[in-house]
Amino acid sequence: MSNMIANRYEVIQHIGQGGMADVFLAVDTILNRQVAVKIMRGELCTDEVSVLRFEREAQAATSLNHPNIVEVYDVGEYKGHHFIVMEYVPGKTLKQVIKDRGALTKEETVDIMKQLVSATAEAHKRGIIHRDIKPQNVIVKADGSIKMVDFGIALAKGSMQLTQANNVMGSVHYLAPELARGNAATVQSDIYALGIVMYEMLSGDVPYKADNAVQVALMHMRNEMPSIRNINPEIPQSIDNCIIRATAKNPAMRYRSCNDMLADLSTCLRPERANERKIILAETEDDEKKAVQSSKPVRKAAVRQNTVQEEPEEQIFRPAVQRPAKKKNGLLITMIILLICLGLAGIYFALNQSGFFKEDIKQVAVPDITGVTMAEAKSICLDNNLVLDTSNVTYTLTENTEKGQIITVSPEVGTLVDPETTLTVTVSSGIGVTTKDYVGMNIKDAQNDLAQYASMKVDAVEEENTDVDPGTVIRQELLTPGTQFNPETADEIRLVYASYPTITIPDDIQGQTIDEATAELEAMGVQVRISNLDTTALTDEEIANLKTGVVIKCDPDIGSEYTQKEDNYVILYYY
Repeated sequence: MSNMIANRYEVIQHIGQGGMADVFLAVDTILNRQVAVKIMRGELCTDEVSVLRFEREAQAATSLNHPNIVEVYDVGEYKGHHFIVMEYVPGKTLKQVIKDRGALTKEETVDIMKQLVSATAEAHKRGIIHRDIKPQNVIVKADGSIKMVDFGIALAKGSMQLTQANNVMGSVHYLAPELARGNAATVQSDIYALGIVMYEMLSGDVPYKADNAVQVALMHMRNEMPSIRNINPEIPQSIDNCIIRATAKNPAMRYRSCNDMLADLSTCLRPERANERKIILAETEDDEKKAVQSSKPVRKAAVRQNTVQEEPEEQIFRPAVQRPAKKKNGLLITMIILLICLGLAGIYFALNQSGFFKEDIKQVAVPDITGVTMAEAKSICLDNNLVLDTSNVTYTLTENTEKGQIITVSPEVGTLVDPETTLTVTVSSGIGVTTKDYVGMNIKDAQNDLAQYASMKVDAVEEENTDVDPGTVIRQELLTPGTQFNPETADEIRLVYASYPTITIPDDIQGQTIDEATAELEAMGVQVRISNLDTTALTDEEIANLKTGVVIKCDPDIGSEYTQKEDNYVILYYY
């Protein structure tokens, strides 16, 4: 393979291999940054299913914008090979980390899971089911943050996964029972895979292992999910409950969404949840029916075998004192008691709504967490018995706040709130630059000004316009004047400028005097330079026969097309 792809990406080394593509570390020679280039293997380029899967990976990834999802910069085809250019993320896969270290700590596991679940929630929000969540598709950076990769079957039909033999062996360990039965993938099938990944991080291995993929799939459908506390009793029940909920055999018993799972993960390490009861779920539909049936009381009929009980003859009792009035009185008393209870309930409800029965809860003031990172803010909120919402963070560019620092908090700083109140924040995504107005500026000057932003792609487009000088910017697109952009990330601006005049250098200037040829070219709008040819290498006879003062040749050549720009000129050579 050539070291240069699409005349832009210079390949440095091979860094990875998947079921259908190779991944290379490369340098984007235009933006001068390292990138990862995923190139589809040659033997698969003619396979329609493989090509569709590869294209869908690009479509799925480019529609997502999340700090824990790898960013896609470019897609294309080069010499019959489809390729995707992605953000290069140095680090190890989560699978490598588990293999090297074994079981992770509960704090590390919960931190990674919150990032992974948040990224999956963003995909679900965009209508994308990942379908192949596993530690091999998660890259762990040196700072502990993660990036989710490989959306190769995110939009493919469920059968595609099962037709990719190489993929089954890697994915069947995280395959939801309903997918093994051939059902369509849903949000819950991704949640199941997240639960298996969480179990693997805490235990150091997957819960189900067998000699072949079919046996593993059957174990997902039939075998009870092992408890992580059987491996490590030090793990709190709250964490075990998260895994139980996520890996329920019945999809209806799992978390309804990744946001629900994220909310549970956000509190599972709190001391008050350490000794909570283990949750018991109806794992399958049959279990659910049994659970319902077992909750009904069973009545045994008192029947004597071989005995027929005849109806007794009607007996007329005539009591000395008739008592129908007593029956009526009992009903009246019951009604009075019921009315009294209803009245007392209404009074209690009214007093409760007014706050009469509420305990005097001591409110806390929202601390000033502006200017600090999310990690620092979480610690501050914990100290103040408040909750920081890490799943609903708004990111925006600022004029002077460094990337990653909190800009605003809601409720506002100093507001008195109840304990356990959730705070939402806006975080700086970097110091933005305000886009200049380049209309009216020369295109070259505008390009020189934009060159200070290494990640900026400048698209210069010519357009005929006789109302302004050639080379003048007449329109600005994509980044309009006054908008902010992040100078550290890739962005694009389009500058439309008045086209320069293009002529064909006339044939008749050769043999003309320098003055005549110069006058003719300048009348056509061409800048002219003249150059006297050196005669020191010529003989006296050659010098005697020279035609002096006339055009011998020109640069560019006579008959070629020439565009007159500010720094262009035609050179006329003469003796």
